[in-house]
Amino acid sequence: MKKLTFGYALTGSFCTFERSLTQMEYIISEGIDILPIMSFNASKTDTRFGKAREFIDTIETLTGKKVIRTLEDAEPIGPRNMTDLMIVLPCTGNTLAKLANGIYDTPVTLAVKSHLRNQKPVLIGVSTNDALSYSAKNIGALLGYKNYYFIPMRQDDFINKPHSIVCDFERVLEAALYALEAKQIEPLIF
Repeated sequence: MKKLTFGYALTGSFCTFERSLTQMEYIISEGIDILPIMSFNASKTDTRFGKAREFIDTIETLTGKKVIRTLEDAEPIGPRNMTDLMIVLPCTGNTLAKLANGIYDTPVTLAVKSHLRNQKPVLIGVSTNDALSYSAKNIGALLGYKNYYFIPMRQDDFINKPHSIVCDFERVLEAALYALEAKQIEPLIF
């Protein structure tokens, strides 16, 4: 059996980077190769959650590959058939909107578009404070598009952030394996 390669893209929900990298490390430990990708903001912005360069260094050490951080480097993913599945984790409201509306102006969105040319699955891990308001329509649109799947998600702080949703990081690999079989893991919202 061919060894699987997952594209693994991070966008700017910086507070979830550590949880995302824990899942990346787990997927690698299960024998799956990772092709790392970061949005412009994710790869350049230092925040109270960490420095961009440190995250890049950690990812490159974990995967043994350079992080894709440019449009030029993201474009060949589909033509070269480089990935079996594309994970976007964390996926911000901005990235949800771009994917739902066919805007491919970041390394992550272009990587997804390039990957989709081969009719392969994309797995979205929502992490946004506006998922139950402005981003809800984009989640709904992507749920209706072919080859898009979601990691189960829930409200993360319904009292202080009533519109905020975050995916269940513990179910990333399980959701990925379902998506490879063209199935949406259930329940989607818990």
